[in-house]
Amino acid sequence: MSSRFDKTKLPSRHVSVGPERAPHRSYYYAMGMSEEEIARPFVAIASAGNDSAPCNTTLDPQANICREGVIENGGTPRRFNTITVTDGIAMGHQGMKSSLISREIIADSVEVSVRGHCYDALVGFAGCDKSLPGMMMSMLRLNVPSIFVYGGSILPGTFNDKDVTVVDVFEAVGQHAAGNCPLQELIALEKVACPGHGACGGQFTANTMACVGEAIGLSLPNSNMTPAPYKSREEIARAAGVQVMNLLELNLRPRDICTREAFENAARVVAATGGSTNAALHLPAMASEAGIEFDLFDVAEIFKSTPYIADLKPGGKYVAKDMHEAGGVYMGMKTLLDGGFLDPNPMTVTGKTLGENIEEVTWNPDQKVFYEVAKPITPTGGVVGLKGSLAPDGAIVKVAGMERLQFTGSARVFDCEEDAFAAVEARDIAEGSVIIIRYEGPKGGPGMREMLSTTAALYGQGMGEKVALITDGRFSGATRGFCIGHVGPEAADCGPIALVEDGDEIAIDAEAGTIDLNVGEDVLAERRKAWQPRTNDYQAGALWRYAQNVGPASKGALTHPGAAKETHVFADI
Repeated sequence: MSSRFDKTKLPSRHVSVGPERAPHRSYYYAMGMSEEEIARPFVAIASAGNDSAPCNTTLDPQANICREGVIENGGTPRRFNTITVTDGIAMGHQGMKSSLISREIIADSVEVSVRGHCYDALVGFAGCDKSLPGMMMSMLRLNVPSIFVYGGSILPGTFNDKDVTVVDVFEAVGQHAAGNCPLQELIALEKVACPGHGACGGQFTANTMACVGEAIGLSLPNSNMTPAPYKSREEIARAAGVQVMNLLELNLRPRDICTREAFENAARVVAATGGSTNAALHLPAMASEAGIEFDLFDVAEIFKSTPYIADLKPGGKYVAKDMHEAGGVYMGMKTLLDGGFLDPNPMTVTGKTLGENIEEVTWNPDQKVFYEVAKPITPTGGVVGLKGSLAPDGAIVKVAGMERLQFTGSARVFDCEEDAFAAVEARDIAEGSVIIIRYEGPKGGPGMREMLSTTAALYGQGMGEKVALITDGRFSGATRGFCIGHVGPEAADCGPIALVEDGDEIAIDAEAGTIDLNVGEDVLAERRKAWQPRTNDYQAGALWRYAQNVGPASKGALTHPGAAKETHVFADI
C-alpha cells in the first residue's frame, strides 16, 4: 500500500487489518479482490440511481466511472445504491407524502451502509430533489472526506419553437381545465417536454441544491450544471474519484469545509439565482448535521440583503443548460464575490478556498444568464422570509419574477391538497382569495407535500397572481405566483393556520416580510379552545414513524438532534 495512507488509522482497519479480521477479508476475496486492493483505503460510492425517473437514470453509469478515478489515485471503490422519490411523479397525490421523508431515508441509509462497512471516504451521486440534500446530510453526519456529484439536468424540450420544461405540462393541465388547451395539444406537449435523461431543467429544487453543492464547497467547481447527457459528465465523475483520495490524504472533511460562513454563502447563491424555497428547509437540516445553528430566520435574513441576478426559470427565461454555457454557478459567484456578497475564506473540496477557486474564473460580459450585482434584476433576493400572526415561526415565499409583492384577501380554507385542487379544477376559486391548504406540514401530512399540481393549475387558468396560496406544506421549486409555504407552527401543532376560517382577512407583504391573520386574539382564543387534533390514515409504517419524530420546518424538519448531541463522529472510530 502507498505510504500516503496509514490504514491503521482509518475506519476500514476494523474490517481489513490484523489476524482477527481474516473472516472479514474472506468476503473481499470472494468478490475477486486482491490482497493489495484490500490493503488500500475503502471509498464508498453511493448512487441514488434507479429507473424511477430521468433524474436518476445516468447516476449509476457515472458512479461506475468514478470507480476508475478512485483506483487511479490509490483507493478501492465500494459501490452501493440508495433510494429516491421523484417529485414530478409523486406530485399531486398521496405519493407526495413520501418525498421529504425520502431525504431522511437517503441520509440514514448512506450513513448506515458506511458505518456498517467502515468506509474511509465517500463520493455521492444524486439527481432528484431530496436526494441532493439527503446525500450531503450523510456526508456532514459521517464527516469522512467526501465529494458530492450532481447527475446533471435535463435538456429543455421544444414545443411550438419554444424551450419547455415539465412545469409547462403542469400548467397546461390548468389551461386544459380552463378550456384553453385542447387535449391533443396537451398530449403533444407531454411527449416532448422532457426529451431525455436528467433532472428538471429550471432553477427548481434539484438545480438549486446542485448550486448549493458548489457554493458550500462539497462539489468540484463548475461540475454540477453540466447537463446529464453531456459526455463531459464522465470526466467530472472520474475527477471526483481522483480528488476524494487527495482529500483523504489531507484529512480534509466536510465539517472543515461547511462552516457557518459556507452556509451563508450557499444561502446567498440560492437567493441570487431565484432558487427553490425548499433550500430554506434543506440548508438548516444540513447545518444541523454539522452542529451549526442555522434556521429559517437566518436563511431569510440573508435572502433579504442579496441581489437577484440570475434570469432563470420559473421566474425568468433560462434553464440549467444555459447556466452551464454561461460559465456555471461560479460565473454568478464571481460577481457576488466582487460585490462583497460572498465570504472567500471557506475551504472547498479542491483543497483551495472558495475565493481561490473564483480567482480562476474570468467574468464573461457576453453571457445573458447572470447580471452583474451592480445592475441586478431586482435589488433583493428571489426568495423572501415572512413572519407574523399567521406564521409566528416563519414562512417562505419565492418572489422571483413576480410583479405584485403585497396581497390582502379573504381566506378559502382546505384541510388537504386534494380538496383544494378539486376546487381549482372546478373553477370554484374567486379572484382575490387567499387559499389555505393546511394539515400538510411535516407532522400533519405527514411528510410536508409540495403543491405544484394546484399552483400550476392556478397559473394555467390565469389565476397565478390573482390569488394567494398559503400552506404549512411545501412548494416545488418550479412553483410561481404568490405561494407561501413552510408556515409554522403547522396546523397539526395548533398553529394559527389551524384556526383560520373561510372569510377571514389575511394580509401578506413580501417587501416588509409580514404575513398576518387579521382576526382578534379573543376570537382566536375561542377557536383554540374548540380545536381538536386531526388523525390521518398513516397510523403505521414509515410515515407514522416520521410523524412521531419530525421537528418544525423552521429548523429543517429534522428527525434527530444532529451533531449538537454527538459524543463522537464516525470518521474518528
